[in-house]
Amino acid sequence: MIDFIIPPGLVLIVAGLLLPFLNRSLGNLLLVVAPLAALSLVWNLPDGNVLTYSYLGFELVPVRVDDLARVFATVFTLMASVGALYASRQENTFELASAFVYAGAALGVLFAGDLITVFVFWEIMAIASTIIIWSGGSGARAAGQRYAAVHFLGGVLLMAGIAGEITANGSIAFNPMEADSWARWLILAGFLINAGAPPFTAWVADAYPEASWSGTVFLSAFTTKTAVYVLMRSFPGTELLIYIGAFMIFYAIIYALLENNIRRILAFSIVGQVGFMVIAIGIGTEVALNGAAAHAFVHILYKALLLMSAGAVIYQTGKHKCTDLGGLFRTMPITLICGVIGAFSLAAVPGTSGFITKGLITQGAVDLKLAWVWFALTAASASALVYVGLKFPWFVFFSKDSGLRPAEPPASMLFAMTILSAMCLLIGIFPSLLYDMLPYPVEYSPYSTAKVIFQLQLLLFSGLVFFLTLGLLKPALTQTLDFDWFYRGLGKVLRQAFDASTLSAWRGLSSGVQALVVTMVAVVYRWTGPGGLFAESWTTGRMAFLTTVLLGLYLALYFA
Repeated sequence: MIDFIIPPGLVLIVAGLLLPFLNRSLGNLLLVVAPLAALSLVWNLPDGNVLTYSYLGFELVPVRVDDLARVFATVFTLMASVGALYASRQENTFELASAFVYAGAALGVLFAGDLITVFVFWEIMAIASTIIIWSGGSGARAAGQRYAAVHFLGGVLLMAGIAGEITANGSIAFNPMEADSWARWLILAGFLINAGAPPFTAWVADAYPEASWSGTVFLSAFTTKTAVYVLMRSFPGTELLIYIGAFMIFYAIIYALLENNIRRILAFSIVGQVGFMVIAIGIGTEVALNGAAAHAFVHILYKALLLMSAGAVIYQTGKHKCTDLGGLFRTMPITLICGVIGAFSLAAVPGTSGFITKGLITQGAVDLKLAWVWFALTAASASALVYVGLKFPWFVFFSKDSGLRPAEPPASMLFAMTILSAMCLLIGIFPSLLYDMLPYPVEYSPYSTAKVIFQLQLLLFSGLVFFLTLGLLKPALTQTLDFDWFYRGLGKVLRQAFDASTLSAWRGLSSGVQALVVTMVAVVYRWTGPGGLFAESWTTGRMAFLTTVLLGLYLALYFA
């Protein structure tokens, strides 16, 4: 144990708590300095349990450093820095403060070496991210409440699982485990809720688009990817995760194709891309786990880039539906280029970051001869070009001219998008920049002739399908039903029925109590009223007899 260690997450949390008390200039300086200071700590901390405490007979490990934690922490701090630059024009200081607390808590989970520390930072993340959603305005209040309800449910399951794990094994160590007890199944369920796994997949597209133009960028980066990290840390090789991940991928494809809201399209694609990572964790080999970590890294970058592009459109036009947009390439060319780079990275176009990471995951399926998984991943990669890679830029920037002529967003927003675009291209062109950070040695070469030709053929076919079916893919003003109907629709009906039944029961109970009280008062009045027995003048003999009877009853009860 080292005597003096500053947890990287604490730097961002303290910065977030200080932010509301600083003026604009100092606040902007802090937004830049704090993530860079945290990044410096990430790379200067030694490996191992570098910070430990004893509490109630348990050893808490707030800071445990290894390659897996470091690669996630690197992209988290980078995202906090670039996200803060993008959001520097955000007037709502509490959103930015909550965003930094949120990012710091996510770092706290990454470096946690015990389950109690994980839970504490897990709940801080839930609270801070809920505040970010609420900062989106009055329309975000209900979405934030639903988001909080789902995540607090996940927290309850996680805490119950941790308690069961302590009872069964007496350990709070946060290490790989088998899903072989009810406690561990609860822990797994708590992690999967944050990953956007079924049946609670709907919370991502329900809540994220309701945040502000800047808030959604932060939200996309941390919750689901922190869930990917804890699944990698605790349940690698759990076969169930392969099927869950496959469901997430094709769920996202269907819903994103039906969606009209540009940020909901991107939110659904978050679920699909996390599905790739969940499948890789279920495969559990070193190649697949490298793929999960690498894909989480680049996904944070290109999904933030896509949401920045969408946020810039919303910031400049106030519009958020594909049917209200189109033709923006004329006046927002830089935003278009950045959005296309993000979309092509998601679609795994060679030369972009997504290409060099999805290949690792499919290679994991090949190594274990999981043919159906390989076909599913290949089909999903092809579909990604259709439902995001082409749909987002086409209907927002091209398609039918909406008549809108917005200018480019402010320079700070453009600069942030340019930085992420450069990262997506640099990592795609020079994969060793990322491969060298991964937790296991990488022997995979993405740029073999066969792999590049195969991917280009797949993408060209997908592009042809997109333009041939363009009429069918045209967005419409529709509303899609999801599992959240059960707690938004059916739940509302059940609440109303419960309210009516409890009100009726309460009225019946109050009427019965009222009648009983009236009867009791009448009986008491009959005995003690002006004409009652106790209102009469009693003789001395009667009083003495009553006293004797009462004394006898007292003695009988006493000796009994």
